[in-house]
Amino acid sequence: MKRIMITGALGQIGSELTLKLRELYGADYVVATDIKKNDSEAFSDGPFEIVDVTDLKTMVEVAKKYNVYTVMHLAALLSAPAEAKPVFAWNLNMGGLMNALETARELNAQFFTPSSIGAFGPTTPKDNTPQDTIMRPTTMYGVNKVAGDLLADYYYYKFGVDTRGLRFPGLISYVALPGGGTTDYAVEIYYEAIKNGKYTSYIDKGTYMDMMYMPDALNAIVDLMEADPGRLIHRNSFNVTAMSFNPEEIAAEIAKNVPGFEISYNVDPIRQKIADSWPNSIDATAAKEEWGFNTDYDLNKMTKDMIEKLRQKL
Repeated sequence: MKRIMITGALGQIGSELTLKLRELYGADYVVATDIKKNDSEAFSDGPFEIVDVTDLKTMVEVAKKYNVYTVMHLAALLSAPAEAKPVFAWNLNMGGLMNALETARELNAQFFTPSSIGAFGPTTPKDNTPQDTIMRPTTMYGVNKVAGDLLADYYYYKFGVDTRGLRFPGLISYVALPGGGTTDYAVEIYYEAIKNGKYTSYIDKGTYMDMMYMPDALNAIVDLMEADPGRLIHRNSFNVTAMSFNPEEIAAEIAKNVPGFEISYNVDPIRQKIADSWPNSIDATAAKEEWGFNTDYDLNKMTKDMIEKLRQKL
C-alpha cells in the first residue's frame, strides 16, 4: 500500500489530521514531516521525518523512501506573522508549495493543500461570498493563497497532477494551540474562559467571520480526497464553512456553559484590518454539489464540546 506524506504535520491542522489519517489507513501508512520535532502524538505515533519545505531535494527523497501516493502540504506562515515578515512569508509559503507540487509531480502523486478565506479582499462581496468571485486580497498571506490556488490549478492542467484544496475559514480546536491566524481569538476565548472566566478580544465587537470546528474540517479533507475526480469542477480552493459569528455571539454561547464569563476588547489594529477585509459569510454550494460537503457542528454544539474537552485537558 502506498503512503501519505504530510508537511507541517505538527502544526494546528497537521497534528490532528495525521492522527485521523493513521486511524483510517494505519499508522505505518501516514508519514509525518516537519521542520523540527515536538512532543505531540503526531510525532511519536508513526513514521516521522525532518523536512524543510524549502528543500526540494530532501522532500523528494523522503517521498520516494516511503513510496508516497498522496502529498498533503500544510506547512505555511499564517496571516498575522506573514504581515510581520512578508518576504519570509512569500519565500516559505510559495517556495514550499512549489516544492511540494514538484514532489507530487515527480511521484505522480495526489496532492492536497489548504487555502483560506484570507484569499478574499475588501472588494469581494462580503455576504454569502460566491465560490467564484473577485479576489484582490490586501495581505501577504492572502496574496500567497490566491497565487497558490492558481499554481495548484496550473499543475493540474499542465502536468495532470491530481490537485485538490479547500478554502478554509477560521478553524477551532481544543487539541493544538493557534499559530498566529487572525481568527485565533475564537480558540483563545475558550481557553481563557476555562482558566480565568474572562477574555480580552483583539477583534472588535460586531466583526463577523466564518468558522469551522476541526472535526468537520478533517472530515472535509478526507471526503474531498476520496471524491470521484470526475465530479470535481473546481478541484482547488472549494469554499467550505460551518458557521459565522462575531465575538459577542461566541461569548454569549460560552456564558451559557461558563456562568459569569465576561468579554472585553483591546483591538489589535493589524488583525482587525485583516478581519475587516474578509467576508462575513461564504457560500459552500459548489463543495456540496461536487463532492457532498457537510458539517456536524454549529456554534452551540461546538461550544459544548470545546468546554467539555478543555475542562478535561486543563
